[in-house]
Amino acid sequence: MRHRIGMVLAVIMAGVLFFPGAWGYLRLLRIPAAADQLARLPADGGSLISDHNVLIALAALAGTGLLAGILIAVPGISPLAAGLPGLLLLGWTGLYLVSVRQAVDLIPLRSDPFGSGFEAMLFNGILAAAGLAMIVPMFVPSRWRASRTGEIEAAEVGDFDTGPGETAVAPTRPAAQPASLGSVPAETLAPLPAPPWAVASGEVNPAAVKRR
Repeated sequence: MRHRIGMVLAVIMAGVLFFPGAWGYLRLLRIPAAADQLARLPADGGSLISDHNVLIALAALAGTGLLAGILIAVPGISPLAAGLPGLLLLGWTGLYLVSVRQAVDLIPLRSDPFGSGFEAMLFNGILAAAGLAMIVPMFVPSRWRASRTGEIEAAEVGDFDTGPGETAVAPTRPAAQPASLGSVPAETLAPLPAPPWAVASGEVNPAAVKRR
């Protein structure tokens, strides 16, 4: 179940990387400048805090990196969540090295900012670096064994789980049984006195009771 959730998270991670991540990267590459001026530095070397377009693009990239970092670092998340998108990025980079045209032709929505940004990240090696970082959890054995450990702990907790208003009672040893009286001689047992109502009704002779 944990790895199935990891596959769903892998699809989400790939979508976040392609849409907001690629869009934000493209917007940061194409910072607008004045029509009659081509500056070497963004904003002529000044501040970008007042440029809301740059801040939005930076936030999109930061959110993408934060999600990738969570999927990589949190031990309870399946390594497939970050590993599968990482393998996809590395495979795409490998295809780019073999055949640039085929790798570019496989990029969807190339006419939109999403596809153009993804293409720019492929050309600049961003996808290769991100893919190498995202496959690291797949080589950590404890990330694969966490599912079995969690199931064992859940089973142990379930043994002592109680409903609302109930308290867990620890198992106790069976009480010691009284010794059997079958082997005791009858002569050693004192006779029991007759009950008062039996004497009053005349069922038992009081003299006989005294002699006993």
